[in-house]
Amino acid sequence: MEANLTHDITFARLSEVEPTEIAAHMSDSRMAEHMPLLSVKWDAEIAAKFVAKKEQCWVRDGLGHWAFLSDDQYVGWGGFQKEGDEWDFGLVLRPDAFGLGACISRKAIEFAMADDRIPYVTFLLPPSRKKLGALKRLGAKHVGEIDYDGAIFLKYRLETV
Repeated sequence: MEANLTHDITFARLSEVEPTEIAAHMSDSRMAEHMPLLSVKWDAEIAAKFVAKKEQCWVRDGLGHWAFLSDDQYVGWGGFQKEGDEWDFGLVLRPDAFGLGACISRKAIEFAMADDRIPYVTFLLPPSRKKLGALKRLGAKHVGEIDYDGAIFLKYRLETV
């Protein structure tokens, strides 16, 4: 899937996507390369539990992860999740949709800038991610490394106000 201006990018609730589609996405062997916490092979049951957990964030915080759609087709998931007092942004795309990352991220950051609840956004990236130019072009600043569930991540912060 090529990134171009003709893709209609929309955000939907994860619960609108079949769990088997999310499971197939997360079972792709290429996903584990930059996801140190991905330790099990996903199936429909694991995907359904994942979606239920992400839906709880919507209930608790009024915001959470979305399914990302391009021309009404599922291309990945991500969005904002409250981690303590911070809103962390995640983006997990299917490998054939990696080229849409910048477009989806821009749309999500525009959402954050318009939302008074989100004075800044954090990003946690595994050290295996070497191409960080897009994040820096957004204005995100490296704030250090953190341990999250036993894995080290690079933490960046982007002011939205």
